[in-house]
Formats: sequence, C-alpha cells, structure tokens
Amino acid sequence: MENRVSPEQRIVITGVGLTAPNGNNLTDFRKSLLAGISGVQKFETRYMGEVPAGVCDFDELKYQKRKALRRGTRAGSVSIYCAREAVLDAGWDMDTVDRSRIGVYLGVTEHGNVETENEVHNISQYDYDVKYWSHHHNPRTVANNPAGEVTLNMKITGPHYTIGAACAAGNMGVIQGLQMLRLGEVDRALAGGISESIHTFGIFASFDSEGALARNEDPTKASRPFDADRNGIVCSEGGCIYTLERLPDALKRGAKIYGEIVGYAINSDAHDFILPEPVRQAECIRLALKKAGLEAGDMDILNTHSTATKLGDIQECTAIRSVFAGEKSVWINNTKSFIGHTMGAAGTLELAGNLPAFEDNWVHPTINLDTLDPECALENIVANQPKKLEVVNYIMNNSFGMFGINSVLIVQRFQG
Repeated sequence: MENRVSPEQRIVITGVGLTAPNGNNLTDFRKSLLAGISGVQKFETRYMGEVPAGVCDFDELKYQKRKALRRGTRAGSVSIYCAREAVLDAGWDMDTVDRSRIGVYLGVTEHGNVETENEVHNISQYDYDVKYWSHHHNPRTVANNPAGEVTLNMKITGPHYTIGAACAAGNMGVIQGLQMLRLGEVDRALAGGISESIHTFGIFASFDSEGALARNEDPTKASRPFDADRNGIVCSEGGCIYTLERLPDALKRGAKIYGEIVGYAINSDAHDFILPEPVRQAECIRLALKKAGLEAGDMDILNTHSTATKLGDIQECTAIRSVFAGEKSVWINNTKSFIGHTMGAAGTLELAGNLPAFEDNWVHPTINLDTLDPECALENIVANQPKKLEVVNYIMNNSFGMFGINSVLIVQRFQG
C-alpha cells in the first residue's frame, strides 16, 4: 500500500535492545521463540515460596559500575541495558549525536513497589526503626526513575519520562516516541517498556488472591494462553527499548530498518477495574487499522495480549473474532506462552519477537496449547510449531491493561 504521510512523518525502528527470560538480545530471543524454548522457571519470592516466573539473566555490569547498581533500581538497570543495546544495534555515534534532541519514553506498570517492600522488610529486622530506611528511597521510587537512570547513564539531556499504562505501557512508550518525533520535539527516541515486577511479592500475592496466578508442577508449562487448562498469569520481568527515527534521517545515515510504524490506537473500556471489554478492544483494533489505511485482511501476524486468565483470554478472542472473522490470511500467536507476562515490557517484547518475521517469514508459535478452549477458537492460531509464510508485510500487536486501557500497534515491513 502506498504510504499517505509525508516522509518526515514516517517513523521507523532502527535498533532493538532487550532482555527477556529466554534471551538477552533479539537474535537469541527469536531463536528461543522459534525453537519453543520457554524462559519460565521456579522462583522464590518472599512469604510465598516458589512460584513460576520469568527471570532475566543479563550482564548488569556491562554498562554500569557496582556503585551505580547499588544506588539505582532493578528497573533502572534493565532500562540502561536495553537502551545501550538498542543504541549499539542502531549504530548511533553518541560522540556526535546531539543528546539534547534524544527523548526517552518508557512504559512501566508497578515501579516503586519493589523498593518500598524491601525497605519495609529491612526495617522490620530493626523493630521498624526508620533510621535504617535508605536515603536512596525517594529517587528509587519516583515514577520517572527508569527513564531517568537512562539519561544519567548515557548523558542524555533531552526529555525523559515514564508512561504508566498498566500492561499496555510498552506499546504506549513506543507511541509516545512516535508522536514526539512527528511533532518535532526530538530527533531521536528511545522508546519501549520495562518491568521489575517479580521483585515485589505483592504482585504475586494479589494475583493469587484473585485466583489468577498460574500454577504448574513444570514451570515451563505454566503460561498457557487459550488452553482449556490455563489457570492464570505467570509474572515476569524484562525490557525492550527501540531506537525510533524519522525515515529521512534513518536513510541519510544508512541505518538498518526493522520496520515502519504505520498505525496505532489507544482507547479505554470505561467498564471495570480488571475485566476487559471486548467491544472497546475491537474498536481499538479497528481504529489502528483505519489510521494505517488498512483492512483486517491485510495483517499477516496478529500477536495477542492474552495472559492465560480464564475470562481475559475469552474477552480478547471475542474482540478479535468480531474484527477478523473469516480472514484466512491472518496468523495469530502469543509470546506470553514463552516468557509469561512482562507487564510494562509486554507490548514491546512481544512485538520484538515477531519483527524478524519481515526477513525470515516465520510466525513463532503459541506453546503449551494442548487443548484449545472452544471459547478461544480463532482462525489460524499458530500452535506449538512455527508457521512459514510466503511473505510477512504487516504485524499487529495488541497490548491491553487494567482499568481498560487498550493499545494497538501496526508495523509494516519497510518497503522504501
């Protein structure tokens, strides 16, 4: 399809930096997804013992000194690693780039809980004497901490902030970066989402009290979207940050282009604290298609948000069915089946796992899908084995969150 926006309004992805429970760069992450390798393991959490979780194992000292690690947060460390890896992948020369024209926009969910829980636990060992409370607590817990740590580490003087949008936050970080580039507020953007969620026992305890925390003797089989035996969410940590640029700037410097963002949408259910509303989700999908000037049947890959909760999966499948019914060329997958729910990082990691399909034409599968729940039946779910297509031109990424915040991204294979 011919692009309808001016070249300066065309925004492309030129670098990817990530850490996931089953890979610390895009190449390894993609290999794990195509090979069916889960990153979920048994994880010991305070007060609850072992739970299945997605745990990252990246080199924290690759871009930080030990002193900075002690002062900062796990969220900040994930952010710095992903941002540095993205810049390296994009080939930005930070010695010549105008750092005042770089924006840092990161989606988060639970940031701040980890540090507060840890400090309360620490002073409990000293009869709750607050003199043992860390003087680093305030900068560790402010909402802009993850993006702020990136700017400190990389000496970026442009704008930075985090986007709190529950589990839609990763997509929202990318959308914010795109919008700021289109407005001319920045010339380059580091945009995506991160999560340190597994380091707060409260998130496990809350899902458990809701009856929505996954349990399985084999942790690699705990995350099972669409499966009749699914029993809840696997909480995970991770991060994925993209370098975004205007197309003329990327072409001028001969950048590798992973894909072009051609459509997006955000809306709200206005329905419930937790339970999604499929009519509003469907509206969000249709709005993204409209903005891109595309039809439902133009999509090649649809990556679902589904988290393996009983009702949540059914609601999203209902929304998808209403938009894509009868479309035989749209192939559906789910990345959470491999890595669990990485919360604020979910949208960006899940998109990243599919981006290489523009080159290799493989659709990674949904694993642990042994018995499809009839209420989740959709056309062309790719189950347990990857699917080779003739060509992949469009990828849609769904990312939804609590309080009914919905986000959809559409990325196109770059065609010049």
